[in-house]
Amino acid sequence: MKLPTAHTFEAWLRLYGRAWETRDPAAAVELFAPDALYHWTPFGPPKRGRAEIATAWEQATARQRDVHFRFRVWFVEGRRGVAHWHTTLTRATTGLPVELDGVLAAEFDDAGRCAVFREWWHSSETA
Repeated sequence: MKLPTAHTFEAWLRLYGRAWETRDPAAAVELFAPDALYHWTPFGPPKRGRAEIATAWEQATARQRDVHFRFRVWFVEGRRGVAHWHTTLTRATTGLPVELDGVLAAEFDDAGRCAVFREWWHSSETA
């Protein structure tokens, strides 16, 4: 069993951010275990497995452009890493700027892929 370190979690987050910035669902799902659970919000059911994660990413990022993702690792303990993230983007349909700010918790499998992902975030959109 290989536990994540702050360094490996940062590397994973850089790849996650790059996938978001390039709007590449295929690159994003490679970061997740085949049977991963992706909790987009605390209120809905999680996306289950790479196919559902890819579909959700494709639908969300199709409406975004000029994405800039930043993060700061808060801690890594056991198999889990927790980070604060901040993203700015432009809404493709309106051209309006959007700011997102959130926290994520990622739990990793033995291969270093995310097995359980949870995030809580808020958005601000300029009208």
